[in-house]
Amino acid sequence: MKPPPQSILQVFQSRKMAALLLLGFASGLPLFLTSRTLQAWMTVEGIDLGAIGLFSLVGLPYSLKFLWSPLLDRYVPPFLGRRRGWLVVTQVGLTLAIAAMSLQQPSRALQWLAINAVIIAFFSASQDVAFDAYRIDVLETQELGAGAAIAVLGYRIALLVTGSLALILADRLPWQLVYLLLAGLMALSLLYTLWAPEPAIDRPPSTLLNAIVLPFQEFFQRSGWGRGVLILVFIVLYKLGDAFVNTMATPFLLQTGFTQADIGAIQGGMGLLATIVGALAGGAILSQIGIYRSLWIFGGLQAISNAMYFALAAVGQNYLLMVVAINVENFCAGLGTAAFVAFLMSLCNPLFSATQFALLSSLMAVSRDILVAPAGEIVKLTDWSSFFLLTLVAAVPGLLLLPWFAPWNGSPVRSIDPEDKPKI
Repeated sequence: MKPPPQSILQVFQSRKMAALLLLGFASGLPLFLTSRTLQAWMTVEGIDLGAIGLFSLVGLPYSLKFLWSPLLDRYVPPFLGRRRGWLVVTQVGLTLAIAAMSLQQPSRALQWLAINAVIIAFFSASQDVAFDAYRIDVLETQELGAGAAIAVLGYRIALLVTGSLALILADRLPWQLVYLLLAGLMALSLLYTLWAPEPAIDRPPSTLLNAIVLPFQEFFQRSGWGRGVLILVFIVLYKLGDAFVNTMATPFLLQTGFTQADIGAIQGGMGLLATIVGALAGGAILSQIGIYRSLWIFGGLQAISNAMYFALAAVGQNYLLMVVAINVENFCAGLGTAAFVAFLMSLCNPLFSATQFALLSSLMAVSRDILVAPAGEIVKLTDWSSFFLLTLVAAVPGLLLLPWFAPWNGSPVRSIDPEDKPKI
């Protein structure tokens, strides 16, 4: 890999990297609109904590997107090429679906809110499929660290808008109007897509069967069945502890006594800034020590950082400790995300990067959207201190798998030749 300063300079000098920044923003914009920001809206409306926790299930499309990702590998829209064409389709759908949230009233018709949120999640997951494939195809091997970091930067800036600005606006405007304004912001992503360069590799698989079968066959041929299965289990578990914290952090802070403005400024503002700094630092460090060592170090820090929320739960409403807890946890999460995304990208072959990355990232979403669904019920059965202690325990299994497929002195084997594909 190239030295970190050169990689980071390329971020600001290359049209390719600038496109990743802007498209990363578009990719991150819808996420909180069906999770953390929506949870804040529901909490203010007096929705039961158990229902708020179960609402994580509206994110199922993020876990199931691999089911339709072969369509995005096989078929090419009649405009802008295989990757950018699908980005336009999904961004139009997102703009309309987010605007429809302005018609919802959580306290009166929770089921319609859930349906609308699922539609947003579907288009958002599909946009992620197209964007993930785009950045894998457009990046050279030596650019993975910088490319992962700059995409995370754009993604986190979007979360800063939807997690901080949205909450601050919600103290002054109706939530429905806030969502309508965010739909207008989503519409601007069409301009980013029109401007972004199309990857040089744009040859789809010859048949839909190939688009479905070859990505899985190639992955296991390259990794081996035993190592491949361990990788898939690891992807589910690596950020499980972090996912538990993210699911219930906003209800915890609100119930502890902090205002929406406090949370918007610190969690959505300073916290996401800490995540951005962590992601950029992670990309730079990764280029020096490698992906595998980064998974070890950053994963450990990501797990330990959850102890800050445990301390805040024990102390209670303490503004200074809230600032420290949110910033430490988010910085370490940014480090872990940079290593994790670069690792997933290294596992993909550009010929069918949409399907392979969709499968891998869908497994990551299993922990974020499904395994954490009982989080609200766990809090009700125990207390906040016990809950955050359990998040530390939840982070351990993923780290214990690292020696089997990501040895400290090893490095990933990436298939980058689109002609080097298995036969069926």
